[in-house]
Amino acid sequence: MKKRAFTLIELLVVIAIIAILAAILFPVFARAKNQAKTTAAVSNQKQLSAGLIMYTTDYEDTYPRNDDCVNQSSLNGALNSNPFNPTGAGCTSGAFYYRMNHFSWQKWVRPYIKSVELFEHPMRRKDRTQWSTNGQIVGGFALNTAITGSLDTYNRPATHLRAFRDSWLGGKTVFIPRPSETAIMMEFPFAGTAALAAGTVDPGETSETAYPAAIREFWRWKLMDGTIADCVTRSRGTVPDGTKIPSGGITVGYTDGSAKHLPAGRFLALTPTKQEYLGVSGASPTAGWTFGDDCSFVTSGNFGFVQPNVSIDYPFWGLGTN
Repeated sequence: MKKRAFTLIELLVVIAIIAILAAILFPVFARAKNQAKTTAAVSNQKQLSAGLIMYTTDYEDTYPRNDDCVNQSSLNGALNSNPFNPTGAGCTSGAFYYRMNHFSWQKWVRPYIKSVELFEHPMRRKDRTQWSTNGQIVGGFALNTAITGSLDTYNRPATHLRAFRDSWLGGKTVFIPRPSETAIMMEFPFAGTAALAAGTVDPGETSETAYPAAIREFWRWKLMDGTIADCVTRSRGTVPDGTKIPSGGITVGYTDGSAKHLPAGRFLALTPTKQEYLGVSGASPTAGWTFGDDCSFVTSGNFGFVQPNVSIDYPFWGLGTN
């Protein structure tokens, strides 16, 4: 009996069908993979938020903000064999592998977290240079220092400017108006630091009050499409940018220990405009700022802006009293 072979036309039809199925299924697989990573990110964030709560329980409901240098405290264990020099490399000069402050806030909650890997975001790559040099995890989750406050006191004179950056809420859990709605940590849409800088009004004092960087115009171009040039000209900025936020949103940890993923549009809706917060027009990227602007980001120290209105009802940033 003569065997019948596939004709060229039949083979081409089969190949075409396979190509069509692949075109349909590959995006589905990619979305499923992204969704799984987003779920893992929320799980990680929840454990970190819970770890922070456990810290405050052990320290009279006070958020961590100490500035110190601790021997063999590097998150990167490979660096813990370096000698301890409290007034030199590792503490007061680069690399800062033994420094313990808001730039390495993970050290504060490390005793309450199962593994260092939980500090990493599954959809983002940590900064390898920071990791290998300073032992810091940058490019994952950031601590909202406007809620905790921060210090720059280690090996500093008593008159050092901005040594104390005190949270406008007082730096304690009991002062958070609505804990289940207030962000204490969040996925960072850009690299450079592991701490979300706060904003201060004072021109340069030893002790200053830290307010949240709660400006919608500032965050729009950190999440949505557009370059710095687009930010300056106020163009684009309406569609989530997958290169900045692969999941289309931000993973957020709250002061009550919970966590969730917020779509970019929702994140912006929970953030006041400059007109609401600073009382200035959002048409100009520099309006209301004394150090910084809508289109840049500070990776060390704090922002500077005019006195904000903290009574407006935006509990995501700890604003309002209801």
